[in-house]
Amino acid sequence: MIERVILELCAERGAGKSICPTEAAKAWDIGNWRARLPAVRAAAVHLARRGDIVITRKGRPVDPDHFKGIYRLSLSPAPARPDDGDA
Repeated sequence: MIERVILELCAERGAGKSICPTEAAKAWDIGNWRARLPAVRAAAVHLARRGDIVITRKGRPVDPDHFKGIYRLSLSPAPARPDDGDA
């Protein structure tokens, strides 16, 4: 559930833009969002390991297994498509 919320919010924000984890927590459970933050972080780490999102800190991508402090979430850039020679 929370993974879907994160992906939807990132997609709504658009390419090159990021969301705050609190946005995902509030969208998931507005009445208890603070308690949901550890689950948001765990879901973000899982999504980042899969390559679906990028976790950033101070505007720079971080290792999903080794980051601390305030972070943001954004969709991973689309992989470059191989040139098919039709240019």
